[in-house]
Amino acid sequence: MSMDFWSREVDNSFDSLFDMNRDGVLDPVEQGYQLEFLERSMEEDSGAGTEDELDPDLDWDELEMMDEDERREALEDAGYDPDDF
Repeated sequence: MSMDFWSREVDNSFDSLFDMNRDGVLDPVEQGYQLEFLERSMEEDSGAGTEDELDPDLDWDELEMMDEDERREALEDAGYDPDDF
């Protein structure tokens, strides 16, 4: 098993998922795949999204002008969890 400066040894079963060539070392490309996987997982868990993914029929600017009860009701009617907004 040859390691260069940027590589690191496979430390656990999660690392082994990204050891594509099964040499026991995560090279920079394999580490990049691992990092991308983690970032995407975190985005999905946080519910991060853009306004493009939101309901186009809901007037998001108008929500700012509503009181809390009206806003909650409008979000629930549109199928959103008001606690997320």
